[in-house]
Amino acid sequence: MWEYTDKVKEHFKNPKNVGEIENPDAVGVAGSLKCGDQLKLYLKIDENNIITDAKFQTFGCGSAVASSSILTEMVIGKTVEEAKKITNKEIAEMLGGLPPAKMHCSVMGREALEAAIANWEQVELPVKDKIVCQCYDVSLGDITKSIEEGASTVEEVMEKTGAGMGCMKCRDFVKNIVNKELQK
Repeated sequence: MWEYTDKVKEHFKNPKNVGEIENPDAVGVAGSLKCGDQLKLYLKIDENNIITDAKFQTFGCGSAVASSSILTEMVIGKTVEEAKKITNKEIAEMLGGLPPAKMHCSVMGREALEAAIANWEQVELPVKDKIVCQCYDVSLGDITKSIEEGASTVEEVMEKTGAGMGCMKCRDFVKNIVNKELQK
């Protein structure tokens, strides 16, 4: 069974900023009910581009609720530009860590934030490169880039990108990609 930090347990049992914002300035959705987790993030942004309020609705496990809750606390008071820099690893770190198999919950938070900011900026999100590792949001391009930058073994690529280091569901796929790329 997974071990959860006290901070994860606290944000799951007593989530902060649950609900909707009436007339939000931005809304972002991430995840999929087909996969079991989905997050809807609402933001209120003032004339100085500062996020003054954030609320969420989520369907998912305790890690999804905790990641969503801590994310709202992280963004309130930040400028949009500062919020854009928040990573899924920072979300997990603010919770004192997440079990590797639950890192995708922090990725869902970051993706909902990206979608909300894109909604506010009235721009389309760029089409992402194929994500290979959901836990650490590692794309095929990230793996290729790590090899171009000098990683010469599967282990070096995994260490450099984090791919295959979480729940390990993608580990064999990552190894196959790396071996294929190294043979070119």
